[in-house]
Amino acid sequence: MNESTLILTLFAAIGLGTPLVFGTIGEIITERAGNLNLGVQGMMLVGAVAGFWATYNTESLLLGVIIAMIAGALFSVIHAFASVTLRVSQIVSGLALTIFGTGLSSFLGEAGSEPLVGEPSKATFEPILEGGLADIPVIGPLIFGHDILVYVSWLVVAAASFYLFHTRMGLSLRAVGEDPASAESAGVNVSRVRYIHIMIGGALSGLAGAYYSLALVPTWQNEPIGAAGWIAIALVILASWRPWRALFAAYLFGAAERVQFTLQTMGEPWSNVPSSVLAMLPFVLAIIAMIVLTSGKRAKFLGAPAALGLPYFREQR
Repeated sequence: MNESTLILTLFAAIGLGTPLVFGTIGEIITERAGNLNLGVQGMMLVGAVAGFWATYNTESLLLGVIIAMIAGALFSVIHAFASVTLRVSQIVSGLALTIFGTGLSSFLGEAGSEPLVGEPSKATFEPILEGGLADIPVIGPLIFGHDILVYVSWLVVAAASFYLFHTRMGLSLRAVGEDPASAESAGVNVSRVRYIHIMIGGALSGLAGAYYSLALVPTWQNEPIGAAGWIAIALVILASWRPWRALFAAYLFGAAERVQFTLQTMGEPWSNVPSSVLAMLPFVLAIIAMIVLTSGKRAKFLGAPAALGLPYFREQR
């Protein structure tokens, strides 16, 4: 692999990893509140179709992003109501959200007199710093050659890290995730904190979906995100519930996804390997990482919230 190929691979890894950054940060915020939401895939798909529809009809990328985030947040309320208010199993609720979101996005993409399937977006995200800084060898394209949402993702990571570890609200959030009974005794409204942060996670998942339909694959097709939602959930564990680690973990998986195409252009023996086998690389990497990090004594040092996945019954304080 020569230098130019390596730079192109790393450049693509950042782009492919960006929606994973949004999805992973959203799930970290949700899980820090003690709520396990396996509906990331569904929320991303709903955000993808909502953002594409809005941009297709208005030619406004900003409106498309806003609509995608609102759609993801509102869709997450289903899970919040089921798991927080009704205290349904968080696993069952999240899986139901993914199934519902998958079907809903496909239906909306094909509904109406003018279906969206096969239609290109009327506006797409383009690099904002072409020329100048982007022409600096090696560093230029890697740092300055991206669209605006890549830089927004960096700000989201920084903001999430500051919020979680340097603000009173972040302290309350982490307290709810560790010991909701003690948090409520200290005056924290556990249900409200969980609702708010589940919706924030949903909004970021919706934004992640919009990045697929408006930047990476700016033509509507059913399930344009692949299995990105499931990878985002795995990345939460790989990142040990810490935002900055999530950034690098997402880029690692972005690189794994890009490498499959890079290897196919390198001739034999890689050209003889079926593309379907190479497409499994990100998932194989996820499985290996999960096994290594959750086996034996290592699991104790991951930093998972103590109350993650557990319903809170106020009367049991």
